[in-house]
Amino acid sequence: MNILTVLTEIVSHAFAKRGYDASYGGVTVSNRPDLCHYQCNGALQAAKVCKANPLSIAGSVAEELRGDSRFASVEAAPPGFINLRLSDGYLAGMLQEMAGDERLLLPLMERKTIVLDYGGPNVAKPLHVGHLRSAIIGDSMARLSRFLGHTVISDIHLGDWGLQMGLIIAEMEERGLDAASVTLDDLNEIYPAASARSKTDAAFAEKAAGKTAELQAGDPALRAVWERLRATSVEGLRQSYDMMGVSFDCWYGESDADPYIPPVMDMLREKGLLRESEGALVVDVALPEDKEPMPPMMVQKTNGAYIYGTTDLGTLLQRKRDFNPDEVWYFTDNRQSLHFKQIFRSAGLTGILKTTTCHHFPFGTVNGKDGKPFKTRDGGVMRLSDLIDSVIQNAREKVGASEIDIQEDEKGVIARQLGMAALRVGDMQNHRTKDYIFDLDRFLASEGKTGPYLQYTAVRIRSVLTKAAELEVGPILPPTSDTERDLMLCMPLVSDALLRAFADKAPSAVCDILFELAGRFNRFYFEHKILQQPDAARRASWLSLLALTDRLLTVLLNILGMEVPAHM
Repeated sequence: MNILTVLTEIVSHAFAKRGYDASYGGVTVSNRPDLCHYQCNGALQAAKVCKANPLSIAGSVAEELRGDSRFASVEAAPPGFINLRLSDGYLAGMLQEMAGDERLLLPLMERKTIVLDYGGPNVAKPLHVGHLRSAIIGDSMARLSRFLGHTVISDIHLGDWGLQMGLIIAEMEERGLDAASVTLDDLNEIYPAASARSKTDAAFAEKAAGKTAELQAGDPALRAVWERLRATSVEGLRQSYDMMGVSFDCWYGESDADPYIPPVMDMLREKGLLRESEGALVVDVALPEDKEPMPPMMVQKTNGAYIYGTTDLGTLLQRKRDFNPDEVWYFTDNRQSLHFKQIFRSAGLTGILKTTTCHHFPFGTVNGKDGKPFKTRDGGVMRLSDLIDSVIQNAREKVGASEIDIQEDEKGVIARQLGMAALRVGDMQNHRTKDYIFDLDRFLASEGKTGPYLQYTAVRIRSVLTKAAELEVGPILPPTSDTERDLMLCMPLVSDALLRAFADKAPSAVCDILFELAGRFNRFYFEHKILQQPDAARRASWLSLLALTDRLLTVLLNILGMEVPAHM
């Protein structure tokens, strides 16, 4: 049930009955909740087209709606608004219907097959804070898409086939290291050293580039080294992603796209799209309507090695053949926008896409309190594992200071649940496209717009329901107070929030409705003595309302990848 759609249909029908186009009947949530629950501004647009008084049109439509028992009141207000208040009986009936539905009347969409690419870490390089948003946003959008009925294939898309592998192999050879003895900590030190060296040592840089080309050409000895290094690195990556509650259906990398590169190159040749430029091969992707320069996309270096763009095209061909998706979504930071424009245009020119559409959904950066990209105290880029450890340690201290008696073995579990909720909500409450300030103290607070606040609300509801386990529940009755009505009015808005989050590819809309629902519940809770209510029918209604709130919170928290602790 999408209440805005329902009300829009009702008001649109009223416009049509009064002789106006039904398209004017769009209904939105009121921006003046003191005056009404919902509003329609269509009379203002209708007046411009019909050359009539907007208030007169609003009044005519309002008169048409006044006999509808679903509304407690329908009023026309200057200059041409139609203000709607739902009847308490209709509202209670809606929620009773919602409570009786397995999916809570939440929407299902026409099923599509969607590939989500939201990892993008490089093998042999530690995850850093820059990987946080891709993982959290992508994972939540995968969860939301599945809930809405889509078939989702999530792919980490490892960077395991580029120059970094050549740099590491070259540095290992210089040091006389054997791949079997190299640990994850060794790799975390080797790559930065090799990368720095390549910038000042031309011979070493040439050697690394040569190793990259040999590996991509299929050298068996280098392939064996690469497989060992990849396995060591992936083990460490899995630990970090598991800790965050982030999962992937596929752990494919650029290397998996390697067999698809020759067919891609053949397509480019057959279409006459390849052009030599200073010894390299490029594809011109500029269009006449471009308002900004669009450089050609390189697909092969002068030494014959392929680059990210080539493997991305190979990956698209692989996904097309393996999954035949309707859509492919990429979640990366906004600095890669030009790259994906080039990829999508090249793929379109070759005919790889055909019935598949590709989208890049960029996001902003994680900044420190100084407003600059988040760094360690010594100015370096913070490892994601260090950040996670810090978050969980801070959460553990809060759990340890709690007055609730919690078993020692539970404290670690709860600390992880609190910490990851703080991390996820601290990120996702900001719109995907916005930068945000990383403030751990604020993220871990039990009040305000935080993950722990949402978890605490869920724990509170479940505590009441546990105490009331032997009490009867009953039909949801019309509300008797403003706070009860406010809570009930929030519940039908969940559907619209989920659809908006999907349309905008931004989990912030899910955060918004979660905070609204939690806030309205807590105001209702503090005003009403639920278990002490002497009226059995009213108490049974309130318990049903709590159970429905709990179910909605659980759905929304699961979409955001958050767990509810046993105690707080």
